Amino acid sequence: MRIAVIGAGVAGLATAKVLTQAGHDVVVHDRTPDVGGVWSRSRRYPGVTTQSPKDQYALSDHPMPAGFPEWPDGEQVQAYFAGYATAFGLDERLRLGTEVTAARPAGDGRWRLETTDATGERAGQTYDRLVVANGVFCEPAVPDYPGRAQFTAAGGRLCAGSELTDAAQARGRHVLVVGYGKSACDVTVAVSGVAASTDVIARQLLWKVPRKIAGVVNFKNLLLTRLGESLFRYARLRGVEKFLHGPGNGLRRALLNSVGSVSVRQFGLKSLGLVPRGRLEHIITTALGLATEGFFEGVADGSITVRRDRTIARLSARDGRPCAELDDGTVLPADLVVCATGFRQGVPFLDEDVQRQLTDVDGNFTLYRQVLPVDVPGLYFNGYNSSLLSPLSAEMAAVWIAAHLAGAIALPPPGAMRQAVAAHLAFMDDATRRHHGRGTKVIPFSMHNIDELLDDLGLNIPARVRALHWLKPIDPAAYRGVTPALLARLAGTAPAAGAPGGSHPADGGTARPIATADPVG
Repeated sequence: MRIAVIGAGVAGLATAKVLTQAGHDVVVHDRTPDVGGVWSRSRRYPGVTTQSPKDQYALSDHPMPAGFPEWPDGEQVQAYFAGYATAFGLDERLRLGTEVTAARPAGDGRWRLETTDATGERAGQTYDRLVVANGVFCEPAVPDYPGRAQFTAAGGRLCAGSELTDAAQARGRHVLVVGYGKSACDVTVAVSGVAASTDVIARQLLWKVPRKIAGVVNFKNLLLTRLGESLFRYARLRGVEKFLHGPGNGLRRALLNSVGSVSVRQFGLKSLGLVPRGRLEHIITTALGLATEGFFEGVADGSITVRRDRTIARLSARDGRPCAELDDGTVLPADLVVCATGFRQGVPFLDEDVQRQLTDVDGNFTLYRQVLPVDVPGLYFNGYNSSLLSPLSAEMAAVWIAAHLAGAIALPPPGAMRQAVAAHLAFMDDATRRHHGRGTKVIPFSMHNIDELLDDLGLNIPARVRALHWLKPIDPAAYRGVTPALLARLAGTAPAAGAPGGSHPADGGTARPIATADPVG
């Protein structure tokens, strides 16, 4: 089939690679001038690095270069994804600098896309299927502060973190960084060396995990293992999880909270007045960031000031200079206000009636396995299972899509899938205190999501290898045989009757399974 992919980030590239290997004609559209999504040179902010180490932030069959540091910077990560595209022959399938302005159903699972390229030329083409991989970080959420017009007229600039692509833009200026996540702290450190002053406006302090806990243990050895994931209660407990959330609950809590205690001592948070409220056990489910090197050192030496538990009430100007008033009445000079305040997840290229079929009353995306909209034929999503292992998560979702296109997954009836989606969203609401990006994040349950995708196909990696990952960090290379295994099976699996390439539950067809699995769990 001819398949359109929207987005050339990690999810879009992984989808294109797997589907191309499965024999499809894939075209990838992205409005940026290069591949990489958030790592594009047009979007990456100064100081950005991966949050997960390079060995975990990698695709199964394309390791990061040995010469890269353990936490590669934005330029290196973009080069890695560009190398992936070249290695697997995807360059000729890329339509970069091309924005999809509309995508509409064209009947029988087909989709009509309207695009505009960098020259302004418009075009329209019809595809057999559509994969949305525009990323969960596609639309920066910048607050609309009162007084912005007066602030701007006085020479002030308000921007999203992803719009600040060079620290030199802050040189000699009074900078306010809004937020306390990893991107906020990264930007803060990057600009503090050149800015006249750097203030962080933090509505809520979040726990920061050291790259090396106590200066010795790499955080991946705790949090990027199956044991680390099992410290958080999943919807269905298995094996060791039953012990940890039963008789071993005290041990589980002690393990989690010990990381918080170490962080307090290691960063000197008490003396800095930056100890977050609550226990790490609870806050880790809402937001957790890797500590930015140099951030707490900057607070200690005075080059960075953190205004904790504060928000900007309004922007304004005094004596002809831009400034910001905080909610406690404090007025700060503010030539540049950088909002690292998250993203809004949207699909503006889809018609409103399609969007209504994709979301629930709370605006959450209702996707079976984070991939399949039950009631919209011919449409798939990838990258909507954002995790601490996003490349691997996206790659395994691409394998699931390839199997579904071939009619090779035994799915439950549409009604049962809708119930499973609703139950999953309700669980994530409770487990993460609704910090799941409208249903697009699976943190802290990355491996559970991957297991469910592969168990549907009967293609999970051997139990003995998964057992190794209980105490050792997840190794994406352990999954490099999954795609070849699927392709070998599909070589002897004819497409199911119904729509070309297999059926969609909304088409009324039936899929021909390559394996049986628990349909909703």
